[in-house]
Amino acid sequence: MYVKFKDKENDDVYLTFKKKVDYANGNHVLIIPKYKGSLLFTKHKIRGIEFPGGKREKGEASETAAAREVFEETGATIKYCEYIAQYKVDRQIGMSFTKDVFMVEIEAITEQPDYFETDGPLLYKSLSEIPEDKKSYLLKDPAILQCLERVIELGFYS
Repeated sequence: MYVKFKDKENDDVYLTFKKKVDYANGNHVLIIPKYKGSLLFTKHKIRGIEFPGGKREKGEASETAAAREVFEETGATIKYCEYIAQYKVDRQIGMSFTKDVFMVEIEAITEQPDYFETDGPLLYKSLSEIPEDKKSYLLKDPAILQCLERVIELGFYS
């Protein structure tokens, strides 16, 4: 069962919530991390504040990609990881993609000399704390917002 809607580019998006037994097989990952009662974000140098995520490398499992992306963009290591959703974006222009979504609990954050395309970790208690003009368009994306709602429904974050 999936939910279908249109994104800001008028592309079709198909969102499916997953169970623990489901296999993550997307070509991108999105991570919704919790650390010490807050949500962990990163500040992309171009887009603004968003959840960590990115492309899965060739031969890499989605869970491994999630751990790598969280570390590269925030310096954080994962204590617990659960696959919660997958969404597919059928692009009218450009490449379509499928994104695996994970909720994770962070064990520790270590300052890094380089955070690749981001400016490192940021902690907020809720999305409403982030100034609108600092949010990446991804924090306004219906698929990502529904995934965050799902994390709250599952009791992982309140």
